[in-house]
Amino acid sequence: MANHRSALKRARQNKRRQLANKSQKTRIKNITKLLEASIAERSIEKAQENMRLAQKIIDKSARKGGVLHKRTASRKISRLSKKLQGLIRSETA
Repeated sequence: MANHRSALKRARQNKRRQLANKSQKTRIKNITKLLEASIAERSIEKAQENMRLAQKIIDKSARKGGVLHKRTASRKISRLSKKLQGLIRSETA
């Protein structure tokens, strides 16, 4: 455990940040699962709405909190949109 006052403060800050980052990561995982479930149900409208929400959450976590690297966020969004486009193409074909 830290002994100096500054080290104790840094430990408190790290704990707070860890909780915030964990909740953001959990939020990203949950919206991703929700989107993939709506794609599995073949519900285009629900999937498009979830995609907008997922993109918003992932971008925000990469931009503001530093939870995700910007390229990781971009890759996640790209893979999800690719799945959504596959659903849309299969339904219209």
